[in-house]
Amino acid sequence: MRNPSFISSLRPLRPLCSLCGNLLFFSLFFLSSCSRPASPDPSTLTFVIESNPANLDPRFGSDAQSQRLSALLFDGLVERDAEMNLHPDLAESWDTPTPLTYIFHLRKGILFHDGRPVTSSDVKSTIDFMRNPANRSPKRGAFRMINTIEAPDSQTVIFHLNEPSASFLWNLERSAVGIIPADAPSDFSRHPIGSGPFRFVSQSQDDAVILESNPNYFRGAPKLHKVIFRIVPDTIVRALELRKGSADLELSSLSPDMIPVLARQPALLVSQRPGTNFTYLGINMEDPILSKREVRQALAYATDRDSLIKFLLHDEARKANSLLPPNHWAHDATTRQYNYDPAQAEKLLDAAGYPRKADGTRLHVTLKISTEEQARLIGAALQDQWKKVGISLEVRPLEIATLFADLAKGSFQISYLRWVGANNDPDVFELVFNSKRIPPDGPNRGRYRSVRMDALTDQIRTEMDREKRKQLCYQAQQLAAEDLPYIPLWYPDVVSVHAKRLGDLPLSPTGDYQFLSAP
Repeated sequence: MRNPSFISSLRPLRPLCSLCGNLLFFSLFFLSSCSRPASPDPSTLTFVIESNPANLDPRFGSDAQSQRLSALLFDGLVERDAEMNLHPDLAESWDTPTPLTYIFHLRKGILFHDGRPVTSSDVKSTIDFMRNPANRSPKRGAFRMINTIEAPDSQTVIFHLNEPSASFLWNLERSAVGIIPADAPSDFSRHPIGSGPFRFVSQSQDDAVILESNPNYFRGAPKLHKVIFRIVPDTIVRALELRKGSADLELSSLSPDMIPVLARQPALLVSQRPGTNFTYLGINMEDPILSKREVRQALAYATDRDSLIKFLLHDEARKANSLLPPNHWAHDATTRQYNYDPAQAEKLLDAAGYPRKADGTRLHVTLKISTEEQARLIGAALQDQWKKVGISLEVRPLEIATLFADLAKGSFQISYLRWVGANNDPDVFELVFNSKRIPPDGPNRGRYRSVRMDALTDQIRTEMDREKRKQLCYQAQQLAAEDLPYIPLWYPDVVSVHAKRLGDLPLSPTGDYQFLSAP
């Protein structure tokens, strides 16, 4: 039986988003039950996604959709498997004659989509571009350890490092950065050219991104000839498109209560597995209110994550206490958890100097979210949960590009986001919490500054002994749990509703799109 007090906490948004929205969904669902889908073209797939990729230039794109689509268009020097082990990609092999020297030997015969060969000059140019502060790449910080890059011949790239880096190879992985032609024009993102399993055809803002298979892909052309990524921001519309057969696939984009309904349709199938992506509330540590640790901890205690997971996510997630997922070798299960405790939240707010006013409120904060339906629901639930402890929350939905622009500028108080893939390597602590990684040098968007965290993440980056590195990661997780630059929420499962003809999909725990490239 559902918790009545929790259900009542959703009432402000339910008339627009949840209750009426789902009634509309079910009404339209049954009204459309007599429609017949068109005969599917087995070589074409229509994939409905929630938002536009912000930038398909892999030197710049850092949002989830940009990273996922870029990994289909571009190859990296290395790639990872489902267990997060690294393997050769563009590089056939590599040598490390010293801890500061990496020599990569490129595969022969790899071609860009325009027919030109991929050479060491392209690798050097791609990485050097991001290292140049004038280009303002958000990925620049990932290559701070590089001193120089050499390309002595067309198939050899030599990286000379300033210091040992335990995660250097991870920063060259396909989903982190793809290799582009050395002579890429300034408007490269409008017509990106890579060497990956798919080539770019077109992108129409708020409409679709169309990719076609690369017949020259070195691992074999994908079985799918064309993938149409249709941008459908509305959750109900995505579900109805699947039901009608005008869409073939979605990935972790539906309201959890829609999935069992769609699963009963004879033409649809559900694939699901535990995920490693990380959903969190990001805090602007420079904000006068949120710079107080007591306030951040009060927000964590005022958040009933168990109820959010049970009633909004239908138990399709696991509660998080750290950036690293539970199956990671460096995850610390003993890291402090903030279980729901509104009384403790009130004590902390009193201690922080925010007593209740005559109207019962203590303070006002703003949460910036994407326009996704689930983000709106979470925002509405947080409004009512935090109201119980005297916090007035304004929820401000923004288009994804605007949201990321505001976060990069520090124009926010709290954000609701998730990390996709990046949290599978311990260097994520340096990436998001080191003070050197504040934009434009990285995604420390909350401007978190901690001398101790800087020291820990610097050690994590350079420590080559895995057991010692693990202990350093434990300390970083415990410090993050105390300071709360992020309020951890959950690790969502990877769930896909798709046409039954596709079979059970081999989904990645990171929720990427690599299963589309199967030959």
